[in-house]
Amino acid sequence: MNTTITSNGLPVLPQTQSGQSGGSTQDATAASAKPVTGPANDSVKLTDSARALTQAAQGGSEVDQQKVDKIRQSIADGSYKPNPANIADKLISLNTQLGGK
Repeated sequence: MNTTITSNGLPVLPQTQSGQSGGSTQDATAASAKPVTGPANDSVKLTDSARALTQAAQGGSEVDQQKVDKIRQSIADGSYKPNPANIADKLISLNTQLGGK
């Protein structure tokens, strides 16, 4: 049994003649060299939360120091009353945006 070994170490399989000219390998190579094109209208939509996180990561978020000081003071003097329903709604909304059910 004679097997021809190419430089990459794999045996060369015998070619079958199908009645076409010997250019079938060249035709297959030329066809596979054509670029594959996909849809040109791909897009990405970010949620408001994702935009805020991106902005914060880039150091571009603005902090309203007066508002922070006002909340800090109201917590300190005991007048801050968080709204549990509002907090729950925001958590549910965030969970939905993150793909929760």
